Amino acid sequence: MAQGRFAVTSSFGWPLRLGASRALLLVMLLLVTCLASALGVITTSHLTRDQYARLQELEREQQQLQTEWGQLLLEESAWSSPARIERLAQQRLEMRLPDIDEVEVIQP
Repeated sequence: MAQGRFAVTSSFGWPLRLGASRALLLVMLLLVTCLASALGVITTSHLTRDQYARLQELEREQQQLQTEWGQLLLEESAWSSPARIERLAQQRLEMRLPDIDEVEVIQP
């Protein structure tokens, strides 16, 4: 009985085997495509996380530099205040404002 069955499937198995082979090839192709797509998603997610971490690090650095810039501007304004310049001119260079009779006006 097994012989009869084998004989029937062998005569009709050729087109079915070819169709099964094509279906198997299509399934394998879809599986490989799906795996490649999954690896692409994993790689993209990893790169996105790395870039986001770098972005946060750069934003922290920008904030720190912005704070330092503000402090430097305050320090510059303190060092260049007119009262400080006048005091240093009097102390270090022994400069003074001239008296009214020492001022000469020159006409063009």
